[in-house]
Amino acid sequence: MIRGINIVLFVISIFFLVGVYSVKFQSEAIEEEKMALARTIEQQQGELSVLQADWAFFSQPSYIAQMVERHSEVLNLQILESKQYGSIEDIPMRPEIIDDSALTALFAALEEGIDPIGDKLAELVNQ
Repeated sequence: MIRGINIVLFVISIFFLVGVYSVKFQSEAIEEEKMALARTIEQQQGELSVLQADWAFFSQPSYIAQMVERHSEVLNLQILESKQYGSIEDIPMRPEIIDDSALTALFAALEEGIDPIGDKLAELVNQ
């Protein structure tokens, strides 16, 4: 009887031992994957800093001005003048007296239970 219990416990302990080792190896594999991802992220951050430095250099006005001068015939760029934007005089003035008779008539019709906009929409739908 005791011998049978010992054998069962021995077999169970072997299964647990195999389970513990499999968990250990899985966790080591996950750790290696994590470290590989960390190295990849670090490498990409280095590449990003190089790209940002390139962008800072290529977007400098002095660099762009050289390119514009070199390709001025093809680009055909001209200097902006203030008259291209218009002036304040071009903006229409607000009328002194606002004509709100149409809006007043609409509100009056709505208070009477008549919906001219709804009637117009229904008329358009029926066509």
